[in-house]
Amino acid sequence: MSLSDLEQPILLSLLGTGFATAFLHAALPTHWLPFVLVGRAQRWSLSRLLGAVGAAGLAHIATTALVGGLIVVAGLALDQWISGLLPWLSAGLLFLFGAFYLARATLRRPQTAGGPQIDLPEPSVSHAAAFWGLVAMMAVSPGEVLLPIYLSQAKEGLLVLAALTLAFAAGTVAGMSVFTLLARAGWSVLRLERWARYEGAVLGVALILIGLLVVLHQH
Repeated sequence: MSLSDLEQPILLSLLGTGFATAFLHAALPTHWLPFVLVGRAQRWSLSRLLGAVGAAGLAHIATTALVGGLIVVAGLALDQWISGLLPWLSAGLLFLFGAFYLARATLRRPQTAGGPQIDLPEPSVSHAAAFWGLVAMMAVSPGEVLLPIYLSQAKEGLLVLAALTLAFAAGTVAGMSVFTLLARAGWSVLRLERWARYEGAVLGVALILIGLLVVLHQH
């Protein structure tokens, strides 16, 4: 199936959902806090910091797309044996991930403000080592919450999956950049961490709602 085979509202809804999910996922502290701390320690300029964020975000989505592609291939092969399995499997995964994030957000103990000042030592590694270390950190951790969305669109064709990957990349880089810039602009890192605690609950609810949409689409 090509992009032109999908109705425009459906395609825009799909890409919007992909962008929003990736943006929310990028609000997790693991997607921006290391860049804030390393950038401060290395005394990076804004352009160098955003370059690291962009490269790491794209590497993150590249490995996510690779894993997602393998899951799609395996899912399509399985679907030859069990007709109609893919939508229900993807919905089930979305429910599981959503429940996981909701439970983790509920059980996590609140962060408290305050604490000692963070000393900024002189850079102890080269800028290149710090840059590629951040990129590698994100490359080896594919976005697990994005994988069920790949699976739900497995039958739509390569062009649709490619467009979805671009939406994931845009949402991830945008989200990582926004939260990194907020911290660099003077927002308290602890305040951002407290806000990010609620991101898990928002992401969990969003994933469950997407799973419900997948189920309702079957009817």
